[in-house]
Amino acid sequence: MANENEQTTAQLISNAITELHERGTRAVLATVVESSGNYPTVGAKLFVNESGKRVGSLGDSDLDNAIASQAITFLQTRDEARIFKTSEFVPQLAQLSETKILFERLEAEPRLVIAGAGHVGASLARLATIAGYRVTLIDDRAEFVDRNLFTSSLEENIELVAAEDWQDEMRRAIGNGRAVSVAIVTRGHKQDEECLRAAIAARPDYIGMIGSKRRTNIVLEKLREEGADEADLKKVRAPIGLDIGAVSPEEVALSILTEIVAERRGGSGAPLSSWRRS
Repeated sequence: MANENEQTTAQLISNAITELHERGTRAVLATVVESSGNYPTVGAKLFVNESGKRVGSLGDSDLDNAIASQAITFLQTRDEARIFKTSEFVPQLAQLSETKILFERLEAEPRLVIAGAGHVGASLARLATIAGYRVTLIDDRAEFVDRNLFTSSLEENIELVAAEDWQDEMRRAIGNGRAVSVAIVTRGHKQDEECLRAAIAARPDYIGMIGSKRRTNIVLEKLREEGADEADLKKVRAPIGLDIGAVSPEEVALSILTEIVAERRGGSGAPLSSWRRS
């Protein structure tokens, strides 16, 4: 019976992980790696998603509650995995003080939707693929998203979309917006407006738009006049990217991806050596 229960729990956790990837949410999988007594059993698991929903148990309600709370704290860090002693976050359970729990971050594969397949967009698609993003590259010029332009083993993973309607394709590509970043690097105001309009409505995690301050302000003002929410407009990174003195399309793509990664990971964009200068 115990083995059947373990199999059932494993299946429920597997189902929860599948749902996480589909919804683009985050969670923590807590696993007992060393026990200080007869319980919790080594290998016992508790899945906790970012909203607090749990699957599984370590066999003690107080410990489960403490782990659920610690999981939310863990998700605010940049750690992918970390082993905690229970004494670090639930000292009142003295009998379990030497028990060690492995916390693992689970999150959907990051996606990047790029509107515009010119030199910058194509460079960004290639670079983001190397960095582990699932990339969709959209353009209304079919010749710019021809598969023959993206033939390497990595580039084959880039989804190429020839758009008849920018807004329709952007909405489809962004989906529910979770774990999705959007880079708008089209060739003109009209295309920028259409893409930004669709992106704001879809509410992805990140939206950035290329162009000078003047060009981006024109687009933002147009959407403001249409009634777009001011709070949503303020979230748009425009001009897109971090200031690294980029000149070439590849350098501009790097500056864009750097900002996207910083936003996703909670980085400041400051030099790591800045502590030595203070």
